[in-house]
Amino acid sequence: MRTTELVEGFRHSASYVNAHRGKTFVVMLGGEALAQSQFRSIINDIALLHSLGIKIVLVHGARPQIDEALAAHNLAPEYYNGVRISDEESFRVIKQVVGGLQLDITARLSMSLSNTPMQGAQINVVSGNFVIAQPLGVDNGVDYCLSGKVRRIDVAGLRRQLDNHGIVLLGPVAASVTGECFNLTAEEVATQIAVKLKADKMIGFSAKEGILDSNGEVIAELMPTDAQRILSELTDEDNWCVGTRAFLQASIDACRNGVARCHFVSYLDDGALLQELFSRDGIGTQIVTESAERLRRATIADIGGVLDLIRPLEQAGVLVRRSREQLEMEIEQFMLIERDGLVIGCAALYPFEEDNAGEFACLVVHPDYRDADRGSILLKNIIGQAKVRGYARLFALTTRSIHWFLEHGFQIVEVDALPNKKKQLYNYQRKSKILALDLQ
Repeated sequence: MRTTELVEGFRHSASYVNAHRGKTFVVMLGGEALAQSQFRSIINDIALLHSLGIKIVLVHGARPQIDEALAAHNLAPEYYNGVRISDEESFRVIKQVVGGLQLDITARLSMSLSNTPMQGAQINVVSGNFVIAQPLGVDNGVDYCLSGKVRRIDVAGLRRQLDNHGIVLLGPVAASVTGECFNLTAEEVATQIAVKLKADKMIGFSAKEGILDSNGEVIAELMPTDAQRILSELTDEDNWCVGTRAFLQASIDACRNGVARCHFVSYLDDGALLQELFSRDGIGTQIVTESAERLRRATIADIGGVLDLIRPLEQAGVLVRRSREQLEMEIEQFMLIERDGLVIGCAALYPFEEDNAGEFACLVVHPDYRDADRGSILLKNIIGQAKVRGYARLFALTTRSIHWFLEHGFQIVEVDALPNKKKQLYNYQRKSKILALDLQ
């Protein structure tokens, strides 16, 4: 029987199902996303996340719906420094819009019809006064009226609802200690909740697939500083809506305050949320506090991952075959590049102390990850280790990658240049080229 793409995809997602179970995600669903036909599919996917044991706080926006409703009431929206001024007349409209959207989302999450993705879901949707607001007040003579900001978050209350397997649904209107309501930004609500809950992820949506580079390609991963630079360079011609810019800034703020990863996916691509969370490379952009990839020394627990990586090249005759037993004895000589638990690159430094030299060996990078010069990263690390040990030379044997080594400063040498122990093991039938790098 031929293995289907569904089966392969399901198998590959298993590690992420296990990794995400029990984690807390804050999902920010802007008003722009709510206005799209894909809105129903996004809600279905959020319900699926809930069914997999993920704790979800869903924060919705309403910016375009509010603007549309104000226009229908012949009320012109007013802003100061990019913040909406909510007078009493406009705030009555705002509350109606936000309340209606909250009911629509609740209704969608409550659906459990047969032959739909929500069949048998039985989700408890909880809304309430988990966010306490306060007024923005007056700035430079401008009164923001009933526009406000977050004063505090009822973290204990949120955790109780999440632990009871409910989805917490919140909008951009919140009450204050004086019994008034204030209009907040959904981005601030989502950010404050994510930070105070110590959420594992914050997720937002935009019309684009993520943050794009100058060639229009999605940037898979950004540190907050790089994301801030991109945001500062955006112009009106870049056609980013207010909500998208606001969520990008919110992601930067959340990461800088302890949220490890903020995801940016498209609300126009069906299933983008699931592809981002349950595939190794995702589909959107992550703003991260540290890279999803890390360079580290191998341990005995990495034997299986290293074998999976090197076996295809051993079978092709590119690498000399190593038994599992040999690899277990040598594993401490290896450095790895790991991405979300998968070993995607490795290299080893074998010592020849009596000749004051080291061998750079077993350089392998997973075929899906050969576009970021990870081999050079591993080589640089091995060179650093060799220099720390005081080695005068680093040598390597290869049958296929001669030019790569030459580009990195190695020179072709003869067999006699090898350390004595290595010379005795040299396989004249393989005719491997010998390259050496002077470290002094």
